[in-house]
Amino acid sequence: MNTPAPVPAEPTAADRRRWARYLVDERAEAHVYQQLAGRREGEERQILLELAAAEGRHEAHWLELLGGEPARLPRPGLRTRILGWMAGRFGSIFVLALAQSAEARSPYDSEVYATPAMRADEKVHFEVVRGLAARGRRQLSGSFRAAVFGANDGLVSNLALVLGIGATGASSGFVLFSGFAGLLAGALSMGAGEFVSVRSQRELLEATEENGHGDATASDLDLDENELALVYRARGMDADESLERARRVVSAAKAGLAQRATGPLRVPVEDGDEHEIIGNAWPAAISSFLLFASGAIVPVLPWIFGMQGTPAVVVALVLVGVALLSTGATVGVLSGGPPLRRGLRQLAIGFGAAAITYVLGLLFGVSAG
Repeated sequence: MNTPAPVPAEPTAADRRRWARYLVDERAEAHVYQQLAGRREGEERQILLELAAAEGRHEAHWLELLGGEPARLPRPGLRTRILGWMAGRFGSIFVLALAQSAEARSPYDSEVYATPAMRADEKVHFEVVRGLAARGRRQLSGSFRAAVFGANDGLVSNLALVLGIGATGASSGFVLFSGFAGLLAGALSMGAGEFVSVRSQRELLEATEENGHGDATASDLDLDENELALVYRARGMDADESLERARRVVSAAKAGLAQRATGPLRVPVEDGDEHEIIGNAWPAAISSFLLFASGAIVPVLPWIFGMQGTPAVVVALVLVGVALLSTGATVGVLSGGPPLRRGLRQLAIGFGAAAITYVLGLLFGVSAG
C-alpha cells in the first residue's frame, strides 16, 4: 500500500486543480449511486444511498480545502460519465461491475491531502460494491462461467481446426466434415470436463473452513460513522447486526488487535456464497456443451453456405473475431476488468492459435505436394 508523503506547508496551484478534480469525481460518483438507488428497492436501495452520502462527505472535504465552490470546475472523468449515463438507463449488474472496477483504483492511497478515514472509506466502498455486484452475478446463474468460456473455446478450437485443415489444400467437403467432427468432440469433452470440475470444486469447498482476517485500514475508520457495516449488509446481515459487527472490528483494530495487511479490505464470505457462485454440476455441463457447440459452429458457417478457399477463410476470421471481442468484453465488464482490453486479449489468443495451425497446414500441404 502506498504511503502518502508529508503534507506541504503551502498548497500549490497544481494541488488546487487536483482537489477540484476530486470534487467533481466525488459528486459524479454520488450521482451514480443515487441513480442506481432509484432503480432498486429495499436493502440494496438503502446501501446505495448511504454510499452516495459517504461520497458527499468526501466532497465536503475537498470543498473545505478549496475554500468554497470554485468559479470553474473540470468535467468528471470519462469512465465516471459513462457510469452515470448507464446507471440512469440500465441500473444493471454491468453498471455495478464497472463501479467495482472504478472503486478499486482509489487515488487517495498516495494523496497527501486525503484523510486516513477517506482512504479507508474507499477500500470499504470497493467491498460494498463488490458485494452488491456479487448478488447480481449469482442471479445470472452459476452456469454463466461455463457458458461463456465454453463458447470461447468452441470459437478458438474449431477456427484453428478448420483453418489448419483448409491450409493443407483439402476439399471444402473435408473441411466441413472436420469442423463438425471438432464441434461434437469438443462439446462432449467440455461438458464432461465441466461436470467433473464443478463437482470436484464443490466437494473441496464443503471440506474447507472459512477464516476471517483483519484489514490494514480498519483502524482508520470512524467508529460511529463508517461504511464497514454496509459490507455485511451487502452480504445479507440485517442493519443492526451489521453495525454492531462493524463497531467490534473497528474497535479491535484501534486497540491494535487486528493484523496488518497490504491488500484491500477482506471480510469473511458467508456460508454458501462460494457454492452459489460455482453453480451446480449438471447445469454447468449442459451449458458448457451447448455454448461450445454454438461457438464451434461459427467458423464452419462459410463452408456450410458453400464458400471455399480464401473467401471462406476471411469470412470465418471476421465472424470469429466479432464473437471473440464480444465474449471478451462481456467477461471484462462482469468481472470488473477493462472490457476493451479483455476483448482484444481474447481476439489475440484466438487468432494466434488459428495462425499457428494455419501455418502448420500450409507446411503439411507443401510437403504432401
